Amino acid sequence: MFYDKYIQNPIFSILSKVAEELNMPAFVIGGYVRDMIMNRTSHDIDIVVVGSGIEFAQKVAQNIRKRTKVNYFKKFGTAMLKYKGDEEWIIEFVGARKESYNRDSRKPVVEDGTLEDDQNRRDFTINTLALSLQKDNFGELIDPFDGFDDIKDSIIRTPLDPDITYSDDPLRMMRAIRFATQLNFTIHPSSFNAIRNNRERIKIVSKERISDELNKIVEASKPSIGFYLLDESGLLPLIFPQLAELKGTDYMDGKGHKDNFSHTLEVLDNISDVSDNLWLRWAAIMHDIAKPVTKTFDPDIGWTFHAHEFVGSKMVPRIFRQLKLPLNDRMHFVRKMVLLHLRPVGLSDEMVTDSAIRRLLFEAGDDIDDLMLLCEADITSKNPKKVKQYMKNFRIVRRKLKEIEEKDRLRNWQPPISGEIIMKVFNIKPCREVGIIKNAIREAILEGKIKNDYDDAYQFMLKEGRGLGLKHVEPNP
Repeated sequence: MFYDKYIQNPIFSILSKVAEELNMPAFVIGGYVRDMIMNRTSHDIDIVVVGSGIEFAQKVAQNIRKRTKVNYFKKFGTAMLKYKGDEEWIIEFVGARKESYNRDSRKPVVEDGTLEDDQNRRDFTINTLALSLQKDNFGELIDPFDGFDDIKDSIIRTPLDPDITYSDDPLRMMRAIRFATQLNFTIHPSSFNAIRNNRERIKIVSKERISDELNKIVEASKPSIGFYLLDESGLLPLIFPQLAELKGTDYMDGKGHKDNFSHTLEVLDNISDVSDNLWLRWAAIMHDIAKPVTKTFDPDIGWTFHAHEFVGSKMVPRIFRQLKLPLNDRMHFVRKMVLLHLRPVGLSDEMVTDSAIRRLLFEAGDDIDDLMLLCEADITSKNPKKVKQYMKNFRIVRRKLKEIEEKDRLRNWQPPISGEIIMKVFNIKPCREVGIIKNAIREAILEGKIKNDYDDAYQFMLKEGRGLGLKHVEPNP
């Protein structure tokens, strides 16, 4: 059976020509073939060569009319180039190889091999599919493990014994769950049982590689699929114990609380329906992360989780370090979202003051829209009337935010009087009084006591300075 329709792009004719010139059998293999069969767009092409992948790449570059740079990775025997036709393609070349593993490492011992060896070493049957680039059978599908049928049946299955596959390279357990999530496939029962049996092997995998796979799960259209599989397989407590601890419900005196694990995953799916922002999705994952450590029982009202937003925000940096996620503005964004996620809930009340709205705008800054998306995603009630009322309340909050923002311009706001101005006006060096005056100006503006402009703030500064015993020695700069 021939599938040359999948390799109609001119680059494949060049590859076929080079294979003939060098007398090196070459094949398109892996993700590109899988995605074409699934009618998914792909611009990443993996070529396996029975011979030197580097030599093959060099010859391909010579056959492309435009000047083409080849990137070499001699340690791994691979090469990569970009090909620009109607679209840009990234093509990676590697020599066919076979692998063997040491028990204490997922890094294989690599030897030259045949196409069959190369297909045997691959993780899943859906990634073993190869298309011939040889002139005499161009486009022929080579499918020794029935990967084509597994694609049609939406199955994730290993080509060889799954216990050996996952024990040799435990990251493949994460990859199985990631592919199942991205493609909405089912992991074959024998393969899933092997993941359970080998779950402790995940400990030899670097946190960075695990986080790469986690992020791909989080970025899927329905990421809850992956987290439920991580939980069912026993991997979740090993890689993200804080999330696993959200599972379960407690009852006392006939009063219970919802399962915060399933609630969190529902919020994650909700936010994924409206935003592809990876870090907002992480905020959804962590918004209730502190509920297990803040849970208490009050005989009058039942289970409470007081200050879980504050405690949760404190946990975020530790979890980011644990998962090897970036400790930069992205972490600070997630921390802010966790801290503020309950704040908009009460702002729909007609008794809420403008100062409460101002403070939220000041603290959220440009992230206010993301915060509102998170709050709306947090509505997981099964009661349609409650959901309708919550959404009505959030529309009121959005209206109030817009009105205050247009009037007071507080998004990413900085008070109009800086510490440098205070020191100059009162002829003082950095000291406690400077901070007191700055805070007083900020609070006065947020409370609506003075306008958010320089002149009002300047006069207020003079008054506060006099109250602290400072003398005005510098005219209005």
